[in-house]
Amino acid sequence: MRAFEWNAAKAASNLRKHKLSFEEATEVFDDPFVHIEQDRVVDGEQRWLAIGVSHGFILIVVAYATWDDETGTETIRIISARRAEKYERRRYEG
Repeated sequence: MRAFEWNAAKAASNLRKHKLSFEEATEVFDDPFVHIEQDRVVDGEQRWLAIGVSHGFILIVVAYATWDDETGTETIRIISARRAEKYERRRYEG
């Protein structure tokens, strides 16, 4: 099972800045060809990048952290989301 969470203020800021909602960003994880890579560690927390296509066929980059709870549910905390740059598109298509 999978669950998503995010900071509401950060989600609103992301929507204003990138015109992309965190709700739409969750769709990247449904992409069977999603490209996942380690990003960096912030305050002891491993960050990840997911590059994938939303249901609206937009290539998106999502920064997130993840963990499993005691029931085995994977929780994905979305940190930011934006449209992919050319170099990220190449990584996705590569």
